[in-house]
Amino acid sequence: MPALDITEPGLTRLVDAFYARVRCDEELGPIFNDAIHDWPEHLEKLRAFWSSVMLTSGRYKGQPVPAHVKHRDRITPALFERWLALWAETTDELMAPEAAAALQAKAARIAESLKLAMFFRLEAQPVPASSHRPGSPTAAATDHA
Repeated sequence: MPALDITEPGLTRLVDAFYARVRCDEELGPIFNDAIHDWPEHLEKLRAFWSSVMLTSGRYKGQPVPAHVKHRDRITPALFERWLALWAETTDELMAPEAAAALQAKAARIAESLKLAMFFRLEAQPVPASSHRPGSPTAAATDHA
């Protein structure tokens, strides 16, 4: 498999261009601009994140789930789709096709993980009646009730 066209300078250029678009985006801009107070610092963190993810550099030291969960009241699952569409557009424009595809696939997996962490709730489910077999602990508890 040939090496992808993903380098530190390429990721820096990509992250900077992408978040410039995010900041101007009608849907994403207000959320990001309200949440991020120091864009130069945040961009450096995002560059380190993508370097760690795509180049295994180990530069990123943050925790993305808690960073996003604290904004759950303003983020919807649909906004992840908008973010991914903008990411695809930017990666397609700035990266070689194989690199763009790899970055898009990784972003989709990350977005799915974040959506699960932010929105998925495993509620306590009642035990189905069919699992109350004679001799089972649940049957013993209910047979004597």
